[in-house]
Amino acid sequence: MEDKKILIITYYWPPAGGPGVQRWLKFAKYLPEFGWKPIIYTPENPSYPLLDESLMKDVPEDLEIVRTKIWEPYQLAEKLNKSNKKFKAGQFDVGNNQSWKSKLSIWVRGNFFIPDARVFWVNPSTQFLEQYLKINNIETIVTSGPPHSMHLIGLNLKKKFPDLKWIADFRDPWTEISYYKHLKLTNRSDKKHRQLESDVFKNADITLATSYTDAENFRKNGANAFCITNGFDETDSNPQTLQPSNSPTQFTLSYIGVLEQLRNPENLWKALDNLVKTNSDFAENFNLKFVGRIDDKILETIEKSSLKNHIQNLGYVSHDKAVDEMAKSSLLLITNFPNDSSKGIIPGKIFEYLATGKQIISFGPNEADVAKILDETKAGKHFGYNDSKQIEDFILEKFELWKSGNLLENTQNIEQFSRKNLTKQLVQIL
Repeated sequence: MEDKKILIITYYWPPAGGPGVQRWLKFAKYLPEFGWKPIIYTPENPSYPLLDESLMKDVPEDLEIVRTKIWEPYQLAEKLNKSNKKFKAGQFDVGNNQSWKSKLSIWVRGNFFIPDARVFWVNPSTQFLEQYLKINNIETIVTSGPPHSMHLIGLNLKKKFPDLKWIADFRDPWTEISYYKHLKLTNRSDKKHRQLESDVFKNADITLATSYTDAENFRKNGANAFCITNGFDETDSNPQTLQPSNSPTQFTLSYIGVLEQLRNPENLWKALDNLVKTNSDFAENFNLKFVGRIDDKILETIEKSSLKNHIQNLGYVSHDKAVDEMAKSSLLLITNFPNDSSKGIIPGKIFEYLATGKQIISFGPNEADVAKILDETKAGKHFGYNDSKQIEDFILEKFELWKSGNLLENTQNIEQFSRKNLTKQLVQIL
């Protein structure tokens, strides 16, 4: 029996780096095991904020990839203001850190490019895919956003082919994402964003969310929504198995990934600063490691504290190297936006953190989906951005366990988050 075809429309694809590319890269890797043939549709000349050649190894050799040219205004925007490069990854300067150029760029981004600056690819892609679907007898498509322009391609195709099965995959929400309110939208622009989002929810056969809360919110807004979280791939890391060589010689708290101003755990830096000042044993053994792109303003603030001589900043590294650095850590840090509307955001790296068996310290809104996962897997603790003394107590508790050689605490029930099992969930929905 011939495999069923599924066309995956995605902006991010290797050599793009970061967590956004990995979701459908991994689904495409495992779908053939369940009787589905994935076909990738992606830009020929994209403007990616991060590159990671190591992800190319996960692209199956026989995978069909269709590419067409895209025009996007980011190169022009970066000439006007180099900080515009952040916008491609949904990052913004906030508060006093905003220059007039940043304010203007954000206003233009939110009001002129709806839903985002990749919108110029929508009509050419619709025209191309209209013929491609007919010629190749494709009955099922996936659109993966952000950028949410990908969903507009799906919306157009669904209107042309009402019997087409369309899955709209939201790796992050659209109007409910934390930076949405920072876009300086006019009432007219806000209304257009919300109308387009509603059209996607109501016309997609299936809407996928990466968190339980997002799926619930999508259902409230008219979507036929299901949650399939992100996960870890056993071929990237060996769950709950650590090599003795990975035991750190210092008590190392690591943040892996991109850290922008909107997810900055200032109360953690204060707690660590106080521990270094008041506990000589802790100060002698503590190492704060950043692996990825850390906002300059955050780094400047930390370097003005007692933590200055405890910082190890490796910068952006390949995904393989990042996984290795997770295993070399004592405690892993994850952060989320502080507002209640972000309860449903589950950063993708939490699953790779889980696969290391290491303990996790998390920051974000109370009653977040991340807290639910940490409780269920016994993998760490979640804090709010107003917590203080509890943070010091938790870190000291883990530090004492590290000193005695007993820090490694086995996580539980993490198999449900393996990429293969998640692909099985996807196939059941399909």
